[in-house]
Amino acid sequence: MNFSVLNEQQVAAFIFVFLRMSAMIVMIPVFGERTVPARVKAGLALIISMLVFPFVRTQIPPVEHFDFLPLVTGMTGEVLIGLIIGFTARFVFAGVQFAGEMVGLQMGFSIANIIDPITSAQVSIIAEFQFLFATLIFLIVDAHHVFLLAMVDSYRIIHPLSFHFSGALMAAILGFSRDVFIVAVKVSAPIIAALLFTSIGLGIIARTVPQINIFIVGFPLQIAVGLIFIGLTIPVFLKVIEGYFFNYSRDIGILIRLM
Repeated sequence: MNFSVLNEQQVAAFIFVFLRMSAMIVMIPVFGERTVPARVKAGLALIISMLVFPFVRTQIPPVEHFDFLPLVTGMTGEVLIGLIIGFTARFVFAGVQFAGEMVGLQMGFSIANIIDPITSAQVSIIAEFQFLFATLIFLIVDAHHVFLLAMVDSYRIIHPLSFHFSGALMAAILGFSRDVFIVAVKVSAPIIAALLFTSIGLGIIARTVPQINIFIVGFPLQIAVGLIFIGLTIPVFLKVIEGYFFNYSRDIGILIRLM
């Protein structure tokens, strides 16, 4: 892109492209976390916008044809496109953290929470471990490439300043939000079941052999069983999370068509 021949109209058009790209970068996992410096996010959004702009600038209507209110509405729509596409990836990671919270609670780690540097909130050790593991899988399967390709492909379906928010789009977003609970159940169910049976066994022992201090025996046993089954269910965790990451392209394609 030759910046020496850019006029005011092209600069305004570039701003629309930059708004959509920067909103997506801020929301997607890994790149949009708080631990990533704002300069890195802005630089990445600027580089991607510069690469995409030459291919989409002819699709952007002249800015002088818009009044102030339609122009602001169009700019807001560009931001919403990026936010919605990036927000869909958050559901899976929220489900992973929810699963870790439930497992940590059953293991007795609720009193040993740590500060998550990404969200600045107190989370279970198990939740943080599973979140970092899911992030590693996200990068290994190149799921972040799906979002970059989706943003470029979005201009083929959603022309700049043509965003449309409909009831079908809201229904699709709510449908994808169910992944939070589905992922949490799929990931944590085997571990919680093992811990539940362990608690039942400890309860039976406490009734039959009251001389045993079940609290002293139960705490380390629950932790040991939980850690063992976390290790044993790693293949299940990997398969479940990979399946959702591989479906990102399909889910994002649905959202783009609805927008």
